[in-house]
Amino acid sequence: MLDIVIDSRQAAISEHINVKRILPFRQRRMVGPFIFMDHAGPVTSAPSPISKMDVLPHPHIGLSTVSYLLGGKVTHRDSLGVEQVIIPGEVNWMTAGRGIAHSERFEDPAVLQQGQLELIQTWVALPEKEEEADPAFENFKPEQLPVFTDTGIWMRLIAGNAYGLRNEVKTLSPLFYLHVVLEAGTRFALPQEHSERGVYVVRGTLETGGQLYREGQLLVFTKKSDPVLLAKEHCTLMLLGGEPLGDRFIWWNFVSSRKERIEQAKEDWKQGRIILPPNDNHEFIPLPEDKSKPAGGPCPELLS
Repeated sequence: MLDIVIDSRQAAISEHINVKRILPFRQRRMVGPFIFMDHAGPVTSAPSPISKMDVLPHPHIGLSTVSYLLGGKVTHRDSLGVEQVIIPGEVNWMTAGRGIAHSERFEDPAVLQQGQLELIQTWVALPEKEEEADPAFENFKPEQLPVFTDTGIWMRLIAGNAYGLRNEVKTLSPLFYLHVVLEAGTRFALPQEHSERGVYVVRGTLETGGQLYREGQLLVFTKKSDPVLLAKEHCTLMLLGGEPLGDRFIWWNFVSSRKERIEQAKEDWKQGRIILPPNDNHEFIPLPEDKSKPAGGPCPELLS
């Protein structure tokens, strides 16, 4: 029933933030439209000054970023002039389309005092006809996101549809994305309405098919299988997937169905044609030294 198990790898998104990098992976670059997944934290210590943790303004094309906090607080600023303090339980959905720049700043030292900062960020590739869409940003409060509870189960629908749940988060292709908490001993089945399905173990130990899986692993299941997950202890999971969009090129923070569009985005960033956030435009991340090709392999210094 398992197609592949992906072990997270360590990566850095700023001078003082290391993350567990889950997607992309050489043997499995996407799950449904999800092409990127990072798990940051819990961050247990902060540098001085805290600004050393910041992710400076950087560009994206051809994707939507989905920021979901399990703890802490992050300030998002982007080219549209949006300034949004992101807090746990919200969905922050930024569609890059033809091009956007944004920053992620950590401006409240109090949230780091007890290891509270924890962030899951994913990228959703856009369908070809939407790759050059206008950039957009939307914030959805926890009360806008349906929650389901049953014995030993708590889950919130972040986006898409699953288990009969829907919300107002606008998606451009069929997908599902859920935050799930299971008590020890709880059995749980995956949604059947999507052809590609993955389960990322944030915390705890999970059993399926007689094997144990632990924190930092993404389990990707074969199509039409009907696995049952058993929480061996208290577990926090992220469930995600949907329908595949076809192959995508990915280089740094750029995603496209066309290799030449990646090259254009590189030049656009060099020449300042992707504007900086108007309220955060005094510094930015330059284009990485071009040592890899968009055709495949790991991207240089992926950022969120």
